[in-house]
Amino acid sequence: MNQPLCDYFISSSHNTYLIADQLMGPSHLWGYTSALLKGCRCLEIDCWDGANNEPIVYHGHTLTSKIPFRSVIHVIDKYAFMSSAYPLVLSLENHCSPKQQEVMAHYLKSILGDKLLSSPIGGEVDMTRLPSPEALKFKVLIKNKKAGTIEESMLRMYDDNPGETEELSDSEFLSEDEDTDDTLPLHRSKSPTKRRADRRSSAPPQKKPKVKRGKIALALSDLVVYTKSQKFVSFEHSLMNQQCYENNSIGEAQARKLVRHSAKDFISHTTRFITRIYPKGTRMSSSNYNPQEFWNVGCQMVALNFQTPGTQMELQDGKFLDNGGCGYVLKPDFLRDRNTTFTPQNVGRYSKPMSLSIRLISGHQLPPSSLSKTNKADPKVQIEIFGVPEDQARKKSSVVKSNALSPKWNETFSFNIQVPELAMIRFCVEDEVSLVNNEFLGQFTLPVMSLNTGYRNIPLLSKEGIKLESASLFAHIWYY
Repeated sequence: MNQPLCDYFISSSHNTYLIADQLMGPSHLWGYTSALLKGCRCLEIDCWDGANNEPIVYHGHTLTSKIPFRSVIHVIDKYAFMSSAYPLVLSLENHCSPKQQEVMAHYLKSILGDKLLSSPIGGEVDMTRLPSPEALKFKVLIKNKKAGTIEESMLRMYDDNPGETEELSDSEFLSEDEDTDDTLPLHRSKSPTKRRADRRSSAPPQKKPKVKRGKIALALSDLVVYTKSQKFVSFEHSLMNQQCYENNSIGEAQARKLVRHSAKDFISHTTRFITRIYPKGTRMSSSNYNPQEFWNVGCQMVALNFQTPGTQMELQDGKFLDNGGCGYVLKPDFLRDRNTTFTPQNVGRYSKPMSLSIRLISGHQLPPSSLSKTNKADPKVQIEIFGVPEDQARKKSSVVKSNALSPKWNETFSFNIQVPELAMIRFCVEDEVSLVNNEFLGQFTLPVMSLNTGYRNIPLLSKEGIKLESASLFAHIWYY
C-alpha cells in the first residue's frame, strides 16, 4: 500500500445517497452507511442550496427526496474507517451558491475534525506524484473544483477572511458530472420532432447553451488537496497540462468510445491520473454497466450504483475481496508502467497465461426454488470468466433433477486465460424452471488470482451479496 494513489483500483459508488431509482426514489443516509460498511472508498455527494442556509443532498432536477448535507457528513464521520483504514474520498457534485459552499466547508471541518485532510503531507506543494494509501490512512479527501494552486491555499490557511470567493471559467467550473450525461431533466421542453425541425432551420447548432461562470467559495476550495476535479478535454491535453493531483470524471458512453478507439492512450492516461467513470443518465432505474471494461484500461474509480444487485455489483464486490477488502487493489504492473504498450485487445507478453481446470464435484444445501411447483430445485452451475475480450468465457454444467440438498456433477471445465491479473471468475447456481426460464439461487465471484488450488468449498451469496448459510459448492481447482 505504498504506491501512489493512482496505482490502485479504488472501490467507488455513484449517487451514494440513492437507495432506489434515479428519478423518484428516496435519498437516505443508509446509502452512505451501507457503502462504507462494504469498504467503499469513494462516495458521491450531490450538493444543492437548501432552505435556511442549509445545503441539501439529492439528485437535482428530479423528484428524489432530500437529506441535509450536515447529516450526511455526520454519518460519514461515524462509519468512514469502520471497514477500512485507508483514505476515503468524498466526490462532491457541487451546485451550491458560494454562501452555502461556506456552510459545507464549515461542516466538513467541524464534524470530520482531524480526519479531514486540508493540506499536503509535510507541506509539500510542488508534488510530482501522489502520496500512497498508507501515507493517507484514516484521512478523508475532498474531490471538488479548486481555485488557484495548493500553495495559495496554504498561504490562506492562517488568514481569517470568510466569505471570499473566486470565479472559475466555464471549463473549470463544469468539471464534474453536471456537464455531461449524468442528470436528465425530469421534463422535456420540446418534442423530438420539434427539436429536429429546429436543428434544420437554425444556423450552426450549439452543443450546449451558454453557461454562467461559476463561483467557488475559497473556504471549500482550500479543502481540496490531492483530488482536484478537472474537466476532461483529451488525452493529449491532459498529458500537456494536467497536474498529478488533478482527476477526471468521464461518463460511461464517452469512456466506452475511448476504450474502443484509443485504448493505449487511455491506459497511458490512467498511469498518471486518477480517472473516475460514472453511469450514463439514461440509467433511470439505477442499472449498472459492466465495470470490467474500464478496469481493463486501468480506471481507478469505476463508480457503480451500489443499491442495485446484479452481475455488475457481484463483479465489484468480488474485485474488492482482494487485499483484505480494504477498498484498494494494486493495479497490475502493465497498467502502472507509463511506457506500457498493453491494451485489452493486444495483450502482448505482459502477462503469463494461465491454464485453469475446475472439477465441479457437488453442491451442499442449495436454496429451494420459489418458482418450482414442488419447491425442489433442478440446479445447474454456470462458470464465467470476465476479463480482457480474449478471456471472456462461459461454461455450464448439466442439470441435476429435484435435488438441491446434495446435487452431484463430477464435471470438469477448462479455461485458458491470457491475462489472469485482470480476470474475474463467477460461479452462479440456477434452478432450471423450464427450458427458457432459470431462477437465480446463489453466486460467488472473486479474482482468478485469488483462487487456491486443491479441494475447495465455494460459499454462495444471495443477490444482495449476503452469505447463504450452509449453501456451497465443492470443487477441485488446479492451474499452471
